[in-house]
Amino acid sequence: MTEQNPSAASGEPGEPEHGAPVHHEPTPTDPYGLRVPPAAGSSAEPPQWQPTITAGPVPGAPPAGHGGPPQGGGPHQPGGPLQPGGHSQPGGPPPLGPPQQGGPPQPGGSPPPARRGGRRGRIVGAAAALTLVAATVGGATGGVIGYSLADRPQANGSSALDAAKPPARQASDAPAGSAEEVAAKVLPTVVQIQVRGRTGTGEGSGVIISADGLILTNNHVVEGAANGGQLRVVFNDGRQADATIVGRDPSSDLAVIRADGVSGLTPAELGRSDDLAVGQEVIAIGSPLGLSGTVTTGIVSALNRPVLTGGQSSDQTTVLDAIQTDAAINPGNSGGPLVDSQGRVIGINSAIASISGGGSQSGSIGLGFAIPIDQARRIADELVKDGKATQAVLGVGVGDAQINGAQSGGAQISRVEPGGPADQAGIKAGEIVTKVGDRRIEDGDALVAAIRSHAPGDKVTLTVGDGTNQRTVEVTLGSRTVEPN
Repeated sequence: MTEQNPSAASGEPGEPEHGAPVHHEPTPTDPYGLRVPPAAGSSAEPPQWQPTITAGPVPGAPPAGHGGPPQGGGPHQPGGPLQPGGHSQPGGPPPLGPPQQGGPPQPGGSPPPARRGGRRGRIVGAAAALTLVAATVGGATGGVIGYSLADRPQANGSSALDAAKPPARQASDAPAGSAEEVAAKVLPTVVQIQVRGRTGTGEGSGVIISADGLILTNNHVVEGAANGGQLRVVFNDGRQADATIVGRDPSSDLAVIRADGVSGLTPAELGRSDDLAVGQEVIAIGSPLGLSGTVTTGIVSALNRPVLTGGQSSDQTTVLDAIQTDAAINPGNSGGPLVDSQGRVIGINSAIASISGGGSQSGSIGLGFAIPIDQARRIADELVKDGKATQAVLGVGVGDAQINGAQSGGAQISRVEPGGPADQAGIKAGEIVTKVGDRRIEDGDALVAAIRSHAPGDKVTLTVGDGTNQRTVEVTLGSRTVEPN
């Protein structure tokens, strides 16, 4: 039996202390969510954060392979039409007339007609262009230029339109480590995944991990095709191929599929996630809202962020030990890579947080979450070799530590499995775990995430105690095989 957090599994909302890891109570229809603690000292009801699955079947979505942008929905809603961009409004300064002949006006005379026209153009431009900075600036500078050109003829009559275009920029000229260079390297390794299942259609992303068609993605992207559905892969160069599921792990939200009848693909370069730093620049690539080959940039905004999640059609839940990023991630990015400035995959994009009230789905608000590649690499290797994955376990039941009915920080052991790893290490029910190695444990979810970030058989050091006296114990983690639902 694996770790369970009663407070998360109960389905009853609760508010964590300020600074506690984000989590939420999953529901059968929308299990990818978070609840965020209120600001310290605030007495107002905190904003409700709704889960948003970044890919998966969407009721009423067009059939897989639909060529146009997603239809339906309103502006700014996932699945809604893209809104046209703004245009400059008419009413700016009128075109300047030809230069007046005969030289500048004489003192005491009336200003020439061209100058009066320029002044009127300036006034109209200033009145009609208040909403656009460029138009406002253009109205002012246009008037000054109008006076200048009215006073003297142009020297040679040339304009910017007469100048030759500069030499074409070469892709090889992109600065090393720039988003442009990274995108050119990584885009050929990213695919769009189209899913048709019994309950609907959906789209997601994936990362090529072998030349003969193995692709790493999220379980929630492909699980709709697990029981008689269809998968279609669209490569960056426009080629398409059917695909089959090799293996999937709902507990880690990872899956591996294989594109049929392909060869010579470009696999992604996998990096590592154990040396990431907050503030490090990252790039997310995928197919948000069906827009394949989309590149967004940001930073690692937090590490070791517990994110409660679970399969769409399953009541099985897990806590991801996620990388948090502000790179824009939207529905359809799921399964795509989060890469570093060398183009190495450091995470698999999985979930976003969104504010309630914005519809059934919402766009990026700067809180995206990715599965660390160190964990994803191990799970993917097991899925390819065995079709199933294993999970590290401590052999306890856990909840949030409380003193006098109030959360106090730490994870309290509610139950110890006889003969399990914790029992063998001498951990007792009622004790509180405050650290795993050097990592501080804020609540039960944080302990589950920390344990599941390790591989079965790893040795970890736990700091445990009764709230007053503490000690450290070394535990060899056990193993459990995850059965797909």
